[in-house]
This record gives sequence, C-alpha cells and structure tokens, in this order.
Amino acid sequence: MIDNWTFGKKIAAGFALSFVLLLAIGAVSYRSISKLTDTSQWVTHTHEVLEHIAAVLSLLKDAETGQRGYIITGDVAFLEPYNAGSGEVLGVVKELRTLTADNPNQQKRLDAVERLIPAKLGELKQAVDLRRAGDVDGVTKLVRSGEGKRTMDDLRHILDQMDAEERGLLQQRDQEGASAAGGAKSIIIFGTLLCLLLVTAAGALITSSLGRQIGSSVGQIQSSSSELQAAANQQATATKEQATAMSEISTTISELLATSRQIAESAQRVAQIAGQTASAARSGDATVSTAHDSITTIRRQVDLIVNHMLELGKKSQQIGAVLDIVAELAEQTNILAINATIEAAGASEAGKRFAVVAEEIRKLADRVAGSTKEIRGLIEDVRSSVNTTIMTTEGGSKSVDAGASQFSQVAAAFGEIAGLVSTTTEAAREIELSTKQQATAVEQVNVAITSAAQATKETEASSGQTLQTAVELGGLSRALLRIVRPQAAHAVFATHASAE
Repeated sequence: MIDNWTFGKKIAAGFALSFVLLLAIGAVSYRSISKLTDTSQWVTHTHEVLEHIAAVLSLLKDAETGQRGYIITGDVAFLEPYNAGSGEVLGVVKELRTLTADNPNQQKRLDAVERLIPAKLGELKQAVDLRRAGDVDGVTKLVRSGEGKRTMDDLRHILDQMDAEERGLLQQRDQEGASAAGGAKSIIIFGTLLCLLLVTAAGALITSSLGRQIGSSVGQIQSSSSELQAAANQQATATKEQATAMSEISTTISELLATSRQIAESAQRVAQIAGQTASAARSGDATVSTAHDSITTIRRQVDLIVNHMLELGKKSQQIGAVLDIVAELAEQTNILAINATIEAAGASEAGKRFAVVAEEIRKLADRVAGSTKEIRGLIEDVRSSVNTTIMTTEGGSKSVDAGASQFSQVAAAFGEIAGLVSTTTEAAREIELSTKQQATAVEQVNVAITSAAQATKETEASSGQTLQTAVELGGLSRALLRIVRPQAAHAVFATHASAE
C-alpha cells in the first residue's frame, strides 16, 4: 500500500512517525521529571522540618544548659544561651507548625509540644528567679522534684517521634525520587532507542519504496527519450530532404519566372509588330506604288511574324515542360506535407507548430497545382492562337505572292490582310495579357516556395532542438537513476553505450 503513496505523503509519514515518538517520549519524560522534581522538593521540605525539629530541641537544651550554669555559678553570663533559647523556641515551633500543616500527626504532636514548652520554660524561669533571690535551697528543692526533667523527657520523646516520622518520610521520598529518576532514565534511553529503530526502519522502507518508484519512472522516461530521439532523427532527415526539394523547386520556379518574362516581352513585340502591320495595310490603299512597297514590307513583316510565332510556339512548349515539372514538384510537396503532418501528430508542442507549417505548405502546393493548371490552360490558348496566327500569316504570305503576280487584286488582298492583321493584333494582345498573368502567377508561386523553404528551415532547426532535448532528457534520466540506484545506472549506461 505504501508504494501507492506519493513522495510527499511518504516524507510526511516519516516525519509524523518521528514527531509522534518524540512527543510520546517527551511527555513521559516530562511527567517523570515533574514527579522527580516534586519528590526533590518534598525531600527538601522534609530536611527543613528535621532542621526545625532539631532546632527546637537544641534551643531547649541551650536554655536548660544556660539555666544550670547560672544556678551553679551564679554568673549572669550563663544566662545568654537561656535567654536566646527561651526567646526563639516558640518562633521555631510556629514555623514548624507551618511546615507540617499537611501532616495531621505532626500537628497533634506540635499541640503537645506547645503545651510542654511553656511549662518547661516556666520551670527554668522559676529556678533562675530563685537563684537570683539567693534561695539556693529552693532551687535545689525545685531541681530535685524532677518536674523539669520529666517535661524535658516528654519533649524529647515527642520531638524524637516527629523526627522519626520525618526521617521515614525522607526515606520514602528518597526511594520515590530514585525510582522516578531511574524511570526517567529508562524511558529516555529505551524510548530513544525505540525511536531510532522505528525511524531507521521507516527511513529504509521509504527509501526502498522511493527507489523502486523513481527507478520505474526513470526507466519509462529513458524509454520515452529514446523513442523521442529516434523520432527526432527521422524528422530531421525528412526535413533535410524536404529542404533540398524546396531548394530545387525554388530554382525551377526562378527559371520559369525568367521564361515567363521572356514570353511576355516576345508577346509585347508581337503586339507592336501587329500594330505596325495594320498601319502599313491601311496606308497601302493610297497608291499602287506605295501598295507595292507596302506589300514588300508586309511580306518581310509577315515573315518576321512567322518567325516570332514559331519562337512563341517553342517558348510555349518550354513553358509546358516547366509546368509539368512544377506540377510534379507540387504533388511531391503535397505528399511531403501530408507525411510531415502525420509525423508531427505524434510529436510534442514543437510538433504542433511543425504540423501548422506542414499544412500551410500543403495549401501552397495545392495553390501551385491550381495555378499550374490555369497556366497550362493559358498556354494551350496561346498555342491555339499561335497556330491560328501562323496559319493566318501563311495565308497572308500566299496572298502577298498572289498580289505580286496579280496586282489587279491588290485592293481586295489588302482588305483581307487588314482584317487578318486586326485578328493578329487581338491575339497578340491576348498573348501579352496571358503571359503577364502567367508571370504574376509564377511570382506568387516563387514567393510561396520561398516561404515554404523558410518554414522548412525553421522546421529543420526545430527538429535539431527536439533532438537535443531528447538527448538531454536521456542524460537527465540516467543521472536521476544514478542517484537512486547506482548499480542499475551502471547497467543502463553500459547498455546505452553498446546501443550507440
């Protein structure tokens, strides 16, 4: 199930496990340390109670010792411990009551102590007063009565009980503190070890799972990059071939454009000659002599027209051959554009751009094919007009020969020539217009072919970039595989090197 998790979920799960374990260890450790702190405070409190118990007993002893020294010696200096002890003991007892406020047993004992201390202090004060009065017998009698000793014994007994109970509490709290400290140490040590083991196991599991997933993904990326590289190589080869074909087409179109311009110039000259012929025919009606000269001129002009018409027929045949080449190139371009569209359909974003360029090339090829058909039709019209003109000029030549032998029929012949020259002029104008249209169409084809060649160059550059991207993608996949699984990466590198 963990293999189906994403990379982020696996990392989050590892951190969550570590956080939960550290939180649990911290909570238990905090609880143990808090308990240890409380126990330590109670131990300190117990020591303070013991010190106060010892202080009460010590002050009573000091008071008793000072009282005895004064009784024996009569020296007032011995009353200093007595005065200090008598004045401080009740204050210490009051503090002791405050310290033991949580212990009912100690409070009851303090009640007894507070009753006995005034009696003891009164007995000590009575003896001191008697000694001051010089009543030694009274002091001796008071001491021998044993009342002060009994009171002091009772106080010692009660204070010993309080001391014993506090020491028992001290021992119990020392044991609790030692137990809490040992528990805290055990929890921290074993909890830390458990946390390290679980985190190590989780890290190993996540690393293994991520290694498998990334290794599988890298394998797929590597396979895809190899396929992309092969497709890019094929695309680059096809693009180079298409660029070569476009260059040949551009050269052919340039030659066709030059030929069309020559045809246009020839047609323009034919129209001029036809106009000159019509003018000569109209001026032939003036005189027979002028007509004879005009007939001679017409014969020369007709011969020139025949030559030009023959040359125009040859040019038309050349244009037809060029149009066959253009039609074949347009068909090949259309086929290349269709193949390029099919290849681009399996490519990436750059392939879509190439598909658009290929579609424009195909449209231009269709336009070239249509323009070629139109030009072919115009050429057929030109050929028909040229044949008609040639036939007409041959008839005119025969008429001129007949006019030379039969001068009497010159007027009628001139009328027929004038009509034929008018027809020739119209045909020449039509030829001139057709050749101009053909030149314009060829120029458009030349522009389209230039655009297609530029697009082919861009496609070639895009193919090179695609190939470079595929190579970089393959290198990236191998580097990623080397990071995840070095041994598998060495095997892949060896396979890749042998394939190359």
